Order: sequence, then structure tokens, then C-alpha cells
Amino acid sequence: MFGCQQVLIQSSPELEFICSEANKLNNQGIYYARQWYLKTGKFVSKFDLNYQIKHSKHFQALAAQAAQQVLGSVFESFKSYKGLVKAYQKGEITDKPRLPNYRTKGGLAVVTYPKQAIRLNDGIVKIPLGLMVKAWFGLDAISIPMPPNLDFAEIREVRIVPRNRCFYAEFVYRLPSISVDVESANVLGIDPGLNNWLTCISNVGTGFVVDGLQVKAVNNWYNKQIAIIKEGKPQGFWSNKLAAITEKRNRQMRDAVNKAARSVIDHCIENRIGTIVFGWNKGQRQSINLGTKTNQKFVQIPTARLKDRIAQLCEQHGIRFVETEESY
Repeated sequence: MFGCQQVLIQSSPELEFICSEANKLNNQGIYYARQWYLKTGKFVSKFDLNYQIKHSKHFQALAAQAAQQVLGSVFESFKSYKGLVKAYQKGEITDKPRLPNYRTKGGLAVVTYPKQAIRLNDGIVKIPLGLMVKAWFGLDAISIPMPPNLDFAEIREVRIVPRNRCFYAEFVYRLPSISVDVESANVLGIDPGLNNWLTCISNVGTGFVVDGLQVKAVNNWYNKQIAIIKEGKPQGFWSNKLAAITEKRNRQMRDAVNKAARSVIDHCIENRIGTIVFGWNKGQRQSINLGTKTNQKFVQIPTARLKDRIAQLCEQHGIRFVETEESY
């Protein structure tokens, strides 16, 4: 199991260039994979995808391993599509899947560097750049401070993530397993909601509620600010102020998710609860109909992210996580 720590890094022309080239390479890979499938009815292999595009200027603009990671993500998206097609044919899903679509033209994409591609010198992580970047910018690497609380030996990869006109370095590392004294027969049932974000009841006589009003308030304030700024502006309008407001709201949501998930796991450890049953309706965001205002509040609450975070912590602590239909 892996964890991730983000570090805000200073924007630069080099970062914008490699992320824009990653976006173009991603679209180039999607185009080739789509054409291969439409003409042959078969899915392209990872080897063929790399072999056919390795001479592209977008591929060569990135370090080789980073470019391979970009095309690897394209291959994985088509692999997922293949699995969805099979599930649709068997009647396991109702919505017909669509071929992976292109990314926004002129956008920025994540660039991933595996551990083998990076180096650590005097507390500074060196991220390699492609030959084209070296020729144009006179740089062969980007320097990023190593987080002092992480061990470089445990790092598995580093991602350059463009988000809301900022750049982040994400350090992905292996999480150690934690042994806790729990009993699998002790079960905590979780029912997600809106005002009460999580209602938790166990079969050992305990229960608690994770309040959702603060998360709702953050989203309401965010929506008001966005509406005021966008009033009278053309569709698709965006600005640095909007990006800053959105990034602040996203950080607040991540903090709320982490704290709520931690409170659930701490309750389980304290009461020796070894099984969590999470009530969840797949597709509820798409099919929900609670009125326009309530719909907006509901779909903006990151309950799915909270569910995934709880499942991740359960895996780390050896607690069984079960996802079931909410009606049960």
C-alpha cells in the first residue's frame, strides 16, 4: 500500500513545458490507440504503443521513463475500457462504455518519474528533463526539496502535478503495515449522508456521527464566490483568483476527508472493531434527484473520496472493509 505527500513548487517555464508536452503525448497516444482499435477491432499493446510513438517530438521532449509512464496511462485507460465492454456484454453494467476521449487541447498533464529516474543530492531531489528541454532551456534537471519527514529509500515515484495554475510535487511512498488488536466479529456500519456526513453504529454498543455541516458551509461559500466572480463573464471564463479560490476549497476538502477517516479508524482501534461495512450506492451521483440546490450540495461533498480513504486506512491497519448497497 502506498501513501502520497504533496509539496508546492514554484512555477517555471520548464514545468509548464514538460506538462504541456505530456498532455500532447497523451493525446497522441489516445489517437493511435483509438485508430488501432477502430481499424482492427483489437487493443494496442503497451510495447506497440511505445514503439510507434517513441520518435515523436513530444515523446523526446520528456525523459524516456516519464514519456513511457504517460503512454502507460493511455494503455491502462484502454485496458479499463476493454474490461467495461466485457462487463456491459455480460449485463453487469447498464451504461454502454465509450472509448477513452482526448484531453483538453492546450492543457497540462501529470508527469510521473519512477524511482529509477530520480536522484537525491544533499536533500535535493533531481528530476531529469528530456534532451529537447536541455537544449532549449539549458537545464538537464529540476530541483525539488526532499520532504524531511520522508525516507528517500521508500520513495516509489515522483509526480509533477499541475492544478489550478500551481505545480505540486507528489512523493509516492510505501506505507508500513500497522498491527492492531481488533476482532473481526465486531462490526461498524457506516451510513453516509449530507448534514450527518457519516452515521456510524457498531454491534458492540458504540456509535458516533461525523458532522457534515462544516463541509457544506465550505462548499456553499465557494459556490457563492464563484458565482459572483463569473457573473456577466463568458462561458469557460477562468482567472488566477478563481484558481486560488478553487485550490483553497480543494485543500479544505482533503483535510476534512483525512480527519473524518482518521476518526473512524481511531474509533475502531479503541473498541477493537475489526470490520467496517460502508453503505454505498454505485452511480448515486449521476442518478440522484433531490432538487437542484440539494443536488449541488450532495455531489460536491467528497463522500466517495472519504470512502476510499477509509478503505486505504483499513488495509494499512488490517481492518476488513466491506462495501454494500446502502439499503442493507
